[in-house]
Amino acid sequence: MRWIIPLFIYLLVEIYAYQAFRVAFKSKYLLYIYIFVSLCIIAFIVYGFNQPANKGTFTGIRAYSIGVFLSLMSLKLVLVFGMFAEDIYRFIQAIFSKISTSEEKFSLSSRRKFISQLALGIGAIPFFSLLYGMYKGKYNYKVLTYELTFEDLPKAFDGYTLTQISDVHSGSFDNAEKVTYGISLINEQQSDVVVFTGDLVNNTSEEMEGWKDAFGQIKAKDGVFSILGNHDYGDYFSWASKTEKQRNFNRLKEIQQEMGWRLLLDEHVSLQKGDDQIHLVGVENWGKGGFQQKGDLDQASKSLSEKDFKVLLSHDPSHWNEVTKNHPKNFQLTLSGHTHGMQFGIEIPGWFKFSPVQFRYPQWAGVYQENKRFLHVNRGFGFLAYPGRVGMWPEITVIKLRKT
Repeated sequence: MRWIIPLFIYLLVEIYAYQAFRVAFKSKYLLYIYIFVSLCIIAFIVYGFNQPANKGTFTGIRAYSIGVFLSLMSLKLVLVFGMFAEDIYRFIQAIFSKISTSEEKFSLSSRRKFISQLALGIGAIPFFSLLYGMYKGKYNYKVLTYELTFEDLPKAFDGYTLTQISDVHSGSFDNAEKVTYGISLINEQQSDVVVFTGDLVNNTSEEMEGWKDAFGQIKAKDGVFSILGNHDYGDYFSWASKTEKQRNFNRLKEIQQEMGWRLLLDEHVSLQKGDDQIHLVGVENWGKGGFQQKGDLDQASKSLSEKDFKVLLSHDPSHWNEVTKNHPKNFQLTLSGHTHGMQFGIEIPGWFKFSPVQFRYPQWAGVYQENKRFLHVNRGFGFLAYPGRVGMWPEITVIKLRKT
């Protein structure tokens, strides 16, 4: 029964899409090709969706079937919007014609070829973009650099650099060469410290076993520090027992230690330069809207004062919006991830930035400032579910701290 409504919606979309192709291309042979290709794609999607998920992770054909489905639906939804809008216009036009000429029969005008072709042209943009995102976009690593200024930054840390990565989701990777290249970009930045802001895996620690040597190559003068994201707890996988789930969680923490990363679990560490110091504060996941709220900010910053300069690592940016930006301890800089920029969007640096994820998260990518406190939301290093990225490319962030 649960499939009836989705199936009905899908059939409705298919009917409108077919109408658009039929109007745009009068040749019956082109229509036959359209029907044949559509059936082949549907068969691939059904086959992919029925492949077993490896430890609950969408990889291989299963992942690409999701990507193909999203690509195809993006095209057809544009067609539906275009054709439905025209149908409303045709219906209103027919009503006015009937009212103005009572003797005339109520009839709808024919659909216009131009509207169908226009809808196809517009729909082709997200369709081919999503296909490109699977082919190239998911490993199109970008290094983004920012300079943030603070009145209370200790003088010795003026010019101090942090490299941030987030949301590795190692269970989704399918190209070791590309991932290794991304890791080399991280090291090329030669930052003073590297921080990772959560979601190392999709579901299980096993996903990271084949990648720990590669990510263990990440080095920085003052070390590599990490926190947990919502996916790191194993909450999205059906475990045989609580003991097995806990064992998986413990192993994930061990892997980070083996890589030389210092995992911060509601705690902080101090970074020293001469007589000055700043503090890295790391909390467990705290998210709004059904996500775990395990992070204890007060515990993590215990013994720190309002005047101490603090860099907070907190996976979900809703934590900053709900708690951190008004916290009396004054967390000058917060680094988050989680949103991935939805792996899809449009961005013209300094001018325009859009992704549907912004309707869910007020702070979703880039730098935000409020109450003299900064938040940076990293777009993520990896990808999840949809095996690609469009516009919101995988990100390596370099932040230079400056004293005003």
